[in-house]
Amino acid sequence: MRALHPLTLLSLILLPLLNAGAAFAEAMYQVEVIVFRQTTQALAAARPAPDDWAQGALPIDSSQERATTLNSEASKLTPANGYRVLLHKAWAQSIGANPSSVALSSGAEHFGHFPAEGTLSLKQDRLIDLNANLWVNQFDDSGALSSSELIKHGVRLQSGELTYLDHGSLGLLVRISPL
Repeated sequence: MRALHPLTLLSLILLPLLNAGAAFAEAMYQVEVIVFRQTTQALAAARPAPDDWAQGALPIDSSQERATTLNSEASKLTPANGYRVLLHKAWAQSIGANPSSVALSSGAEHFGHFPAEGTLSLKQDRLIDLNANLWVNQFDDSGALSSSELIKHGVRLQSGELTYLDHGSLGLLVRISPL
């Protein structure tokens, strides 16, 4: 039997490793988020959201926006059931090995702040890592920010599964599905 050339042997060893890394290359996903409040719970006074709440994350471009698919779930979060939806958005986002962040907001802007605002950072290894920093804000009569609640969660998600994150009087539903 003839011995293999060292470069040939090296390529036979490294080729499968290179293909394994390509499996986790960036891919497009639909991300959908619902932020809601339990209406029976009062907002606890807290430190207001920072002026740089977006932390350099870019807002979702209109070309990335998608139709929401969690409408049945959102329709159950009504005041009659003790809930109020604060933000419901869906968008396309590229997710890969490096974190990718978007800035989310909902409602009318008051001096650079929104009733619901924050960032979502996503990264994929085998599972999808989500880091959420979302503020729910209250404004005084002049429109100045008076208090905020922060949902700060880091969690690993399965693609396509609906995940619920609880934060006292606030909740977050998120689903990330491949496009």
